[in-house]
Amino acid sequence: MDLTTSYMGLQLRNPLVASASPLSNTMAGIRQLADAGVGAIVLYSLFEEQLRRAGEQNADMTADAGPRGYLSLLERAAGAVDIPSIASLNGATAGGWTDYASALEQAGAAAIELNIYHPLGNPILSGRDVEQRHIQVLTTVKAVVNVPVAVKLHPYFSSIAEMAQRLDRAGADGLVLFNRFLQPDVDPDTLTVTTGFGLSDPAEARLPRAWIALLAGRLRASLAATTGVDDASDVAKYLLAGADVVMTASALIRHGPNHAGVLLDGLSTWMTRMGFSSVSEVRGLLSVAPAADEAAEERSGYFATLQAADIGNGPWYG
Repeated sequence: MDLTTSYMGLQLRNPLVASASPLSNTMAGIRQLADAGVGAIVLYSLFEEQLRRAGEQNADMTADAGPRGYLSLLERAAGAVDIPSIASLNGATAGGWTDYASALEQAGAAAIELNIYHPLGNPILSGRDVEQRHIQVLTTVKAVVNVPVAVKLHPYFSSIAEMAQRLDRAGADGLVLFNRFLQPDVDPDTLTVTTGFGLSDPAEARLPRAWIALLAGRLRASLAATTGVDDASDVAKYLLAGADVVMTASALIRHGPNHAGVLLDGLSTWMTRMGFSSVSEVRGLLSVAPAADEAAEERSGYFATLQAADIGNGPWYG
């Protein structure tokens, strides 16, 4: 069974990628993920604000604090495991993005994932300004590094397809769909705002999977799926939609790093049962054909779904 795949020009032994999480913030965790069989690892995110505070508190940072600690971990990971180590960067200023991106490349990052966490709460910031900020971050980072650069997108753009195309034209080597924003809640008993961040579940995969199916074959950039992976069928669904790689953190946190082997074994078993011999035969099999009318496809699917939702008194239409 050939599970090899290509992501942003990186040759991977399989399409399962461990996305940024607490599992990848120590060498022990990185080794465990690599030994479990993942094709690549995204290290936990490097946050500019966190580094700035650490620097202000301790000018002589130890090897385990601040950027020095992250760069040391990245350098050790690049030399200790035989799979690509991808750095995740969350900057706040133009200088922060470029300075840290250069340092990550020098430390041995095989690629850099830009985790552009842009809060949506500013009521006077236009949508076009938000989009332009993503383009500017990408282009400034691409100007100072030679390794592949991916952008982790959120699903809240007014036109995701156009944004994906703009980033593609601006030089993105990969797009990761989708980032999960912090979604605070209210506790009515304590009268407090809670900020817990729960693990994803398979139901959340429908949105990124739909967009991957629409974008596959229309962009130069690689497509990475993330969110909602728990078992091998979730991996297979993303590949059928057109994902180049399938990222997961929640499943590996929920079940342990060795669950990567369970996912890969399950994927191989499914491929054998279905008569596939390679990932390339699976990828994009159920994506929307590039020559198709996307709007017509979506409307047809919407209408068919509503017709199927007949609950006793005839179909309902919205």
